[in-house]
Amino acid sequence: MVSSPHEAMHRIFQDHPGLFSGVSEALGVRFTRPTAVSIMPTDLTETSPLERRVDTLLRLETEDEEPFLLAIEAQGKKDPDKLASWAYYASYLLTKYRLQPMLLVVCQDRATAEWASRPVRFGPPQWPLLTLRPLVAGPHNMPVITDPAEVRKDLALATLSAITHVTNPDVGTILKAMTTVLRETPHTLSDPIVELIAQGMGKHPAAEIWRKLMAVDLSFYTSPISQEIRAEAEAKGEAKGMAKGEANAILTFLEARGIAIPDDARERITTCDNPDLLRRWITRTPTAVTVNDLFTDE
Repeated sequence: MVSSPHEAMHRIFQDHPGLFSGVSEALGVRFTRPTAVSIMPTDLTETSPLERRVDTLLRLETEDEEPFLLAIEAQGKKDPDKLASWAYYASYLLTKYRLQPMLLVVCQDRATAEWASRPVRFGPPQWPLLTLRPLVAGPHNMPVITDPAEVRKDLALATLSAITHVTNPDVGTILKAMTTVLRETPHTLSDPIVELIAQGMGKHPAAEIWRKLMAVDLSFYTSPISQEIRAEAEAKGEAKGMAKGEANAILTFLEARGIAIPDDARERITTCDNPDLLRRWITRTPTAVTVNDLFTDE
């Protein structure tokens, strides 16, 4: 399983192409809801060796406005080089497809989102040639959705909101609202969202919260992440059982040889969960004179 928040922040638009309408509305910018959405090739490379690839590219069509192209970039940190690349994307898309381009940047931290939100002017200060002004979705402006009723209204928007608020102190409540709704959602829709959220949590502490909610609230799901969680739980349970058995064997051998086992040593043995260390102690029990002989060189 890919565990990259970068992937989740833009791939959700591939799975739910109409999501941009909810996002733009949440950000206070009105775009007519599309009647058709097409996923476009993301490779913007020309014949020169320099490769340029946008994260996700969609063509949006509406009833009363001209079609336009929506480029979506997931940005994890400030990167001054990206500004020129984004300007290139816009001009290239306009030249190639003859459709007006739009850029949406999705971020998980406020500093990066505010940096990406600033208009950037290219050209001499006395006469800027062009201005780059992407629409940015991040923790600074995406809604915090903790009410299951609000999640039901727009599941895709709630998913993106959860991903962008991965470091929010209330992320546990946000994720709990998601599982509450996902329990009653058909698997064909819920399973991809479960995976997207798992990707979006990355290595943040919220990832463990999501895994625990998955194991408890969504225990009946058969998605890859749920299977992985159950496998890990079974492995941990098996390892714990083996450690307990080896610890009991050590104590039994020592007692059979009449070796006294002080309380602190007994606790050290029974609470050890290192299999290599337990096996080392077992090999020393036949020749040990005192319990401390097990712990030599440690």
